[in-house]
Amino acid sequence: MTYQPATISDDLNILPQLPGWVTSGRAETLETVAFRSGAALTVLDQLVSDPRHGVPLRLLANRLALSAATASSRLEGRLAREADIRDAYHLTPPGEARGPDGDLLAFWHEGARLRAGRTGEIADFVGADFAGEVGAWLDVGQERTRTHGPLAGCAAVLRDVLETDDRAERVACLLSDIVLARALNWKVVLPVSARYLTKTALRDLTAYGQRAEMAAQAQILESIEGTIRLARDLARRAEALRAIAPKLRAKGSGAAVDLFLTEDAVAPASMLSPRIRGTTIPMTDRAARRFCDRLVELGVARELTGRSTFRLYGIAP
Repeated sequence: MTYQPATISDDLNILPQLPGWVTSGRAETLETVAFRSGAALTVLDQLVSDPRHGVPLRLLANRLALSAATASSRLEGRLAREADIRDAYHLTPPGEARGPDGDLLAFWHEGARLRAGRTGEIADFVGADFAGEVGAWLDVGQERTRTHGPLAGCAAVLRDVLETDDRAERVACLLSDIVLARALNWKVVLPVSARYLTKTALRDLTAYGQRAEMAAQAQILESIEGTIRLARDLARRAEALRAIAPKLRAKGSGAAVDLFLTEDAVAPASMLSPRIRGTTIPMTDRAARRFCDRLVELGVARELTGRSTFRLYGIAP
């Protein structure tokens, strides 16, 4: 028996979406940024907080982590490509050094797993150089959120961190994400702040006033709008993957499908074989490759590298 590639419904009415007036104009003032961000964050909060919408939160966080790592590389002046960062993280053999690109993605993967309310855990994660300041920085961000809204809180913590160390871009952006998660009472930290921030915006934030804050907030708002589109798309594609799962005959296919619904990139040789990650279910290397190729045939996954060896697979875009 053969199966047709999975199709995804064009009917998106069941998923919350941005009203047209949010994206139709530019953010000209802090007031318009605050107004538009309120609408955008309401939509994103609905997608993230209501499991009925089917957004795969861990997959969303991991995909955002890759974008944040690429953006952080740019902010730090290294300009690594997304594909190189992904390869460095996923294809480095266990026990070997990943290098700066792989370590950067590891930072964002692990940062997205932090519990936003655990200040001590966050301080331990960012390291000894900043641990003593983390609580005060987050307090400033939360107070600014209370008086001026979540994006103002994000900008406040960005400014405070970078005034202490202007090379701490990744820490500043992560703490901004934590301020946002706390403001919306999210159970997951979504790496949204770094994606569209520019070096100029961050430099100006520590030197200039309201205009610089507006620019930083507007860039975070742009990322939030993009995250809404990504979350909606992943919800649809996750539904398509779940729908074909009963057609898969390989032993452990359910656990393997679950892995695709959490990981942005899956390496068959290390994440599915000799055991499916997170389980005790065995899978041979050949079976793992056949399973991934079958998902591609069914239209619910794609090969990410374009290589014939050392392949990575992910849920279809």
